[in-house]
Amino acid sequence: MAQLTIQDATLKPIADKVLAGERLSFDDGLALFRSPDLLTVGWLANYVREKRHGGVTYYNVNRHINPTNVCVAHCKLCAFGRDPNAPGAYTFALEEVYQRAAQGVREGATEFHIVGGLHPDLSFDHFLEMIRGLKQRHPHVHLKAFTMVEVHYFARIAKLTIEETLRKMKEAGVDSCPGGGAEIFHPRVRKIICDHKVSGRMWLSIAKKAHRIGLRTNATMLYGHVETFEERVDHLVLLREAQDETHGFVAFIPLAFHPDNTALAHIPKPSGYDDLRCIAVSRLMLDNFDHIKAYWVMLTPSIAQIALRFGANDMDGTVVEEKIYHDAGAKTSEFTPRGELERLIRAAGRMPVERDTLYNPIDRSKLPPIIPATPPGLVSLGV
Repeated sequence: MAQLTIQDATLKPIADKVLAGERLSFDDGLALFRSPDLLTVGWLANYVREKRHGGVTYYNVNRHINPTNVCVAHCKLCAFGRDPNAPGAYTFALEEVYQRAAQGVREGATEFHIVGGLHPDLSFDHFLEMIRGLKQRHPHVHLKAFTMVEVHYFARIAKLTIEETLRKMKEAGVDSCPGGGAEIFHPRVRKIICDHKVSGRMWLSIAKKAHRIGLRTNATMLYGHVETFEERVDHLVLLREAQDETHGFVAFIPLAFHPDNTALAHIPKPSGYDDLRCIAVSRLMLDNFDHIKAYWVMLTPSIAQIALRFGANDMDGTVVEEKIYHDAGAKTSEFTPRGELERLIRAAGRMPVERDTLYNPIDRSKLPPIIPATPPGLVSLGV
């Protein structure tokens, strides 16, 4: 790596810690967010990234399935959720879910990423049946399903404990859980943007319970709305503490807030500058997380490419059909082919490696050929 030239003197003691492999403090995290010297922050994050992963950048061939957008939560941050009879509300029949999954397998998917709304009329058993059906049809595809928010909702409507709910999910075929719904953990922020959602403390508690029964999860942070730098650092430190305890988080994904079509539409979108800083600070603060994703759907492919030099070592996957952030104004494609992801990674000076959900490299020569994707239209059954 090139020699480091620090423009902001407040970063010198932090740089010394990073180069010595020492853990950064809350105050260090705050200084990283406040410093005008983004290039030094990025250099340090890239140093850590290359020390861990060299030039490798991971991606996967996955298929997003959002079974329903009907949701009782009514979070101000969300443009996806609908009331049952609202325009645009939909719920897929199980057969539709299976059809989307089968198309994903034909296109080479090794993972189904499944999240949706908190539907007032669908039972927990309905979702367990969906998971069992997917696992029976595609036993070799990893099922990454249901956020901590959904787990909490399932437990409530089924009158089960969180542990019982997670075990039933695992028995049905869930292999791991996505990291959505974390938003910002601080109570002040949650009261404003998602006051009907589980608390930050409960999100962390559910994630740790999942880890203890062998369900790995991801973790996220939604930034660029009403949170302060202090609240961002608090969020990262709480995740780091949880990871120290369970070692169950697979990857961390900073998520840029998209305000369009939400109750917070007056808030400007995060800048590319803020996107890169969040990636970099996350890499530096989360010393016990192996992987930091630059989620191209939210960042745009161009910013995601730059993020590969600011601490990120993963660009997520092919996705194919993403509804949650596109309803909130994301202008990116809902699908990026495997070949294009590899081209983007190589153009950023990195080496692409296809992975499975748990970051085991995939040898495509041992798998059936990929059929080019044809993203389906959104079908509403009005259920």
